[in-house]
Amino acid sequence: SDIYFPVAISFTVMGYIGAIWFLGCVLNRIANTVIKAGGFITGNVDAQIIRIGFDLITAGIILAAIVHLGSRLGLPTYSLVGGLGISGIAIALAGREALSNLIGTVVILLDHPFKVDDFVILGEKTQGTVMEIGLRSTRILTLDGLLVSVPNATLANMEIINQSAPSSETRITITVGVAYGSVVSEVEKTLLEIARSSQYAAPNLDPVVRFDSFGDSSLNFALLIWIKRPELKKIAVSEINYSIYEEFQKKGIEIPFPQRDVHVFSEN
Repeated sequence: SDIYFPVAISFTVMGYIGAIWFLGCVLNRIANTVIKAGGFITGNVDAQIIRIGFDLITAGIILAAIVHLGSRLGLPTYSLVGGLGISGIAIALAGREALSNLIGTVVILLDHPFKVDDFVILGEKTQGTVMEIGLRSTRILTLDGLLVSVPNATLANMEIINQSAPSSETRITITVGVAYGSVVSEVEKTLLEIARSSQYAAPNLDPVVRFDSFGDSSLNFALLIWIKRPELKKIAVSEINYSIYEEFQKKGIEIPFPQRDVHVFSEN
């Protein structure tokens, strides 16, 4: 029996390893199926969270198998598990920043304040397009072409303005003044033509011209235009301003500048 005992132990250990490997393959296949069936993008935070969940299940199965195998072999596995628990607490305290980011990732996943390709404004400074939502941080491509990495723990406690939600179209307002005596219907018609011909205008949303006020030296109009994406705001405003100036010159619509009449009285 002394000869066969090591052989029996070897077969038992190999059996446990084989069973763990089989269950790991099955769980990995299930995770892939869930990600594919749910339409999640590989590498995105949703897919990563699903993958982590199945990895934790696999780790729990491995731990349970080790404890059970150790108890069958007469090893003090329960004392070892207790020691690992204390060590785990110490590791968690040491890595509380990483844990905070992971919790922030879960909050972002559950709350869905934005998704990849959304244009967001974070706080007072950072604004740009969401390029990637990772487990530790979210990467934002700013309008200056800089890639900014923001920790998810910070994002979870930050005011976020998602300009791509509920739709990607965003409205801009361009103000322009024309001289007193201008034909207001012609001004309105010209502004609407310019807005509709812009390459950045959303085709399914009509622009609006609003006669805002009588200024000191001009009649003030506001052109409200829906553009296709929020990150196009500045370039759209520039293009439309160029068009307004050129079309007004062609049609003889005067854009006045502030002026003041000074009357001088002399005493003789």
